Amino acid sequence: MLNSSQLAARSASVENVIRKAGKKALDRFHARDFETETKGAQDFVSAVDRETEALIRNCLEATYPDTTFMGEETGGSIDGRTWVIDPIDGTSNYVRGVPFWCLSIALIEDGKAILGSIYDPCNDEMFSAWHGGGCHLNGKPVEVSDTMSADRAVLGVSFSFKSSAERHHSVLKALMDHKALYRFCGAGALTLAHCAVGRLDGFWEDHIMPWDVAAGIVLATEAGAHVSDYASNDGWRLGNEILVSTPSMTEFFVRATGVSLAATQPSVA
Repeated sequence: MLNSSQLAARSASVENVIRKAGKKALDRFHARDFETETKGAQDFVSAVDRETEALIRNCLEATYPDTTFMGEETGGSIDGRTWVIDPIDGTSNYVRGVPFWCLSIALIEDGKAILGSIYDPCNDEMFSAWHGGGCHLNGKPVEVSDTMSADRAVLGVSFSFKSSAERHHSVLKALMDHKALYRFCGAGALTLAHCAVGRLDGFWEDHIMPWDVAAGIVLATEAGAHVSDYASNDGWRLGNEILVSTPSMTEFFVRATGVSLAATQPSVA
């Protein structure tokens, strides 16, 4: 596995790439100059998604020829050392002019997510972490929240129509029954980043794809969160359910969602 100094160097390189790509995507966002297609119910892709993924991939491929790629728009698989890219997470927000979207890049090695960067261009916020290096927001160390009670807790949630609406409703009811709140922000990766820095107390989705969570898993783990075993049931290939929680709220969120949590980084079997 790459050592700490190698990971730190790669993290700095990724930050440069993702910031460059994010600035271009932000210019297009403000100009409203792009075409949009639908991939399914409430599932959108824009020309900017494809252009941004190509830019990121070309930059990383030139710098790190020892890696493979998995991207939301161009596909791929996790094999050895793999960059996992979501060029624009929150495309539904992006195409509607809602300033809650991000770019996400993770590095997976030997089945473990070991580096993650999420960039929010609208607020110029860079969330970065690597294995053993802690979690940082714009270069400053951050940790998960210390919320202690359900009636002060806020869980980030997401949903797609590939999942069970009934299950989603049951989790929301369990939260509300205990006076906990939830946020449905429309960008899973950025919501995970907000969990890592303590703005939310956790995140749950019934089924989410690897490019939406790979970087966020690193951020949350390094910030001190408990993370479910996303890699189980071939999650890195097929997607899986995820639950992330600040340690003090783990027991409650496990009861509310029925998802088991661990304090350690998940890996591929």
